[in-house]
Amino acid sequence: MTMQSILGNFALILFVLMVVTGVIWVLDVFYLAKQRRAAADKALAEYDARTAKLTADGIKVDSNAQSRAQIEQAHLKQPTWIEYSGSFFPVIALVFFLRSFLFEPFKIPSSSMVPTLLVGDLILVNKFTYGIRLPIINQKIIPINDPQRGDVMVFKYPKDMSQDYIKRIVGVPGDKITYENKRLTVNGKPISYAPMEDYLEDETLNYKKQFKENLSGVEHRILNDDRSSTYNESDVGDFPNKEACTYTYDGFTCTVPAGNYFMMGDNRDNSADSRYWGFVPDKNIVGKAVAVWMNLSNPRRIGAIH
Repeated sequence: MTMQSILGNFALILFVLMVVTGVIWVLDVFYLAKQRRAAADKALAEYDARTAKLTADGIKVDSNAQSRAQIEQAHLKQPTWIEYSGSFFPVIALVFFLRSFLFEPFKIPSSSMVPTLLVGDLILVNKFTYGIRLPIINQKIIPINDPQRGDVMVFKYPKDMSQDYIKRIVGVPGDKITYENKRLTVNGKPISYAPMEDYLEDETLNYKKQFKENLSGVEHRILNDDRSSTYNESDVGDFPNKEACTYTYDGFTCTVPAGNYFMMGDNRDNSADSRYWGFVPDKNIVGKAVAVWMNLSNPRRIGAIH
């Protein structure tokens, strides 16, 4: 599921804006403001000297504090570009900090995570739960928690790092994942599935089989389409560590390499995921999806993500 940031790499755009406005703000505080102050003092001194000379020559001058204040204000007034930069800098810096280290918003554009996440859901992604990472380059500098099976995670698509994807973690490093006849087995233990009422998918208006999957204690709903095969062999591409996977007619088995994760969508037969493009390295992690904060077409969607 692709979740393109507005205007491409929004984090980079914010960073550039923050640097530019910050440099202008610092330049104004430590240099330009002092120049304006000096110019104002010079203008006031000239005004006072001129007034004193005219008075000495017997010419009556209408001099008052208001006139001096107007002169001072005119010289101290910030140019528009400096005023706007100074106003925007703290706002941009705050937004950059929040979305880089705390929470980042995304919008769900496709149905690969239905029924957990619907098209149009606006979600919040926790950026620090898996460790503190440097913005832009996404380099982890402080490890905190490791991703766990069952987590819904946002990550950089391994085949195109400019795209953000969201899937559920079904395999962590060292896990042996088997997917046969649309059922998962992790490290030799079959995952439990409880049948639920069929699910009517909004996009296709087709009913799909719905199950409650229990993945390492994390219960969530998944969908299966009886008209689809376990996976489409023709869609399986080349990817790093592909030798760790064995594909058969009924499914496949993969051993998750160190530092990687195996991801699948909850809409199992309508999801391009690790079955087809491989494992997700730790360096690609963006964060953990934790809540739906708005869906303009369905306000009742607000709540935690499971």
